[in-house]
Amino acid sequence: MGMTKALSQSAPVTSHSVRATDRILPGIILMLAFCTLAPLLDVSSKLAAQAGIPVGWITAARFIVQGLMMAPVILLMGLSPVLGARALGLVFLRAILLAFSTFSFVSGLTVMPIADALAVAFLEPFILLILGHWIFGDEVGPRRIAACIVGFAGSLLIIQPSLTVFGLMALWPLGTAFGFALYMLVTRGMSSFMHPVAMQFHTSWAGVVICLPVLMVMWNGPLPQLAFVMPEGITWLWLIGVGFWACISHMCMTMALGYAPSATLGPLHYFEIVIAVILGYLVFHDLPNRLSFTGIAIIIASGLYLVHRERIAIRQRAAQRETARIA
Repeated sequence: MGMTKALSQSAPVTSHSVRATDRILPGIILMLAFCTLAPLLDVSSKLAAQAGIPVGWITAARFIVQGLMMAPVILLMGLSPVLGARALGLVFLRAILLAFSTFSFVSGLTVMPIADALAVAFLEPFILLILGHWIFGDEVGPRRIAACIVGFAGSLLIIQPSLTVFGLMALWPLGTAFGFALYMLVTRGMSSFMHPVAMQFHTSWAGVVICLPVLMVMWNGPLPQLAFVMPEGITWLWLIGVGFWACISHMCMTMALGYAPSATLGPLHYFEIVIAVILGYLVFHDLPNRLSFTGIAIIIASGLYLVHRERIAIRQRAAQRETARIA
């Protein structure tokens, strides 16, 4: 579930959106790298699930491998590994939401094509827009509300046939969308006092602390999603790939946001669905049906419209600040 993930962090970066020093091309290249690499996380997750690894252990593998990869990075960058009480609580909340989002998405992948699950999870920006209005008082006009409604309608075109074929399991990606929207709101609150690389590292070890005790208790329990199954052969590679591609892709996205404003990178995010369709076909011979393709197109169009409206809002806020400065 590489997605969604973090262009919704536009709030912390909109103040940089008009910087003359933005290096747009490196940002675009890094964003395209994220969109290309993030679906490999989804492919690895689906391959591990098909090999019989329970969803809970696939989720834990993401945190374990990502934490091991991030440890030397945070040391090389000289970032403090010590957290205060407030930051520690938010890190654990962020890890819980990410664990829930990952678990939900991988559960959906066990029965759905990657592109279908990813498109439903792309409802996250729409949910985030509404939650941002309720929690932070962000201004949300009727046009953006209409785009949210249209985007949700597009998701129904994907969910409806999936429900017929796969049953209630097809609703799991909706859990991802809601969970990740809340995750991004927590990220937004933490971005003012914690470096994004430090956030990624601390969220990884907090995820391990959260997941492993639950999995140990449920080692031979009644829930097959949490029971232990020993990986064999190439399955180890799929599990390592879950954390590896999560770490690499999200580092690309974090760096991209450092080079270019989110309003510029936002439209490129939907390239992830294109890569997901291609990889889903090449690896699993999955293709969304016509109704699902229609739903994907509607979600993409609605999302791009939200990006367009955000660009307008950024320009208006910049003009208002300039007017106030002159006055």
